[in-house]
Amino acid sequence: MGLKGIRKPLKGSVVTIGVFDGIHVGHEKIIRRTVRQARRLHLKSVLLTFDPHPFKILDRTEKVPSLISLKHRISLIGSLGVDYTVVLKFTEQLSRLSSVSFVKNILLGKLGMKEICVGENFYFGSGAKAGIPELKEMGERLSFKVEAIRPVMSGSRVVSSSLIRRLIIKGDIRAASKFLGRPVSILGTVVSGDGRGRLLGFPTANIDPHHEAIPPGGVYAVLVRLDKDILKGVLNIGLRPTFFKYSPEPEPSIEVHILDFNRDIYDKDLEIMFICKLRDEAHFKDECGLMAQIKKDVKRSRAILRRVDKKAFTNKMNCVNIFKSK
Repeated sequence: MGLKGIRKPLKGSVVTIGVFDGIHVGHEKIIRRTVRQARRLHLKSVLLTFDPHPFKILDRTEKVPSLISLKHRISLIGSLGVDYTVVLKFTEQLSRLSSVSFVKNILLGKLGMKEICVGENFYFGSGAKAGIPELKEMGERLSFKVEAIRPVMSGSRVVSSSLIRRLIIKGDIRAASKFLGRPVSILGTVVSGDGRGRLLGFPTANIDPHHEAIPPGGVYAVLVRLDKDILKGVLNIGLRPTFFKYSPEPEPSIEVHILDFNRDIYDKDLEIMFICKLRDEAHFKDECGLMAQIKKDVKRSRAILRRVDKKAFTNKMNCVNIFKSK
């Protein structure tokens, strides 16, 4: 919800602020700390985020692709137990708001903030000139506590959304999943396709992703979250060279064949979790060759996904150790 959804100022809250693109392990550390503190103090936990990404307003020359969409972000935030997720529309006018006005009018005036948990590299206010020292000074004057959370490190590198985005686009699913604290996933809506998969005996759901970072083309063993169900599947990302030999599709298609499944799910949102890459996309001389390979892909995917502990996905976060112990 936006600030207008808060009709009456909250009586007391612990707040965290950020874009939280991807909801990686560093973000999760901050959010969980916020939730714990709120519960300990018998206050509400509030996560304040922004849309669109501030960089898209502050630097229009720089393209900043989102790691995940806003809808996907809100879904993952909700799984961490936050009481209120407030989406603040980021505009040029908001970017010019002074740090003091931001704290007094929004954090204190609307959210009733008693404590704030943010990362050590948090900056805010006009020109992003105010940081943790300024925030702590305001806290002393205006009676709220400030906790600065140290970033999560991987060796000498800070775990960040930009690092994870590069890993996903490069195809390093394992490393990206480690830094996310869960499998790499995309959220998309099922749209109509040309029905080729059904003609081949392997019906697919065509996915329109919600402006998210997509792994490279290829065939993957995946898990599919449909409402509360976790289903197994095989996903293809690519240009379908067997059918478009001389004039490939202009944009890669994303198609998932859900195993042992036969329901109409057009217009439904699916979260697709990448477990393992099976192979690169390939050209086959005819449909028979393609069908034979799909059968192999399905068989291999079943074997891999048979080892996955679906109980790990009852909570959307902390799903890195997803394989059953022997």
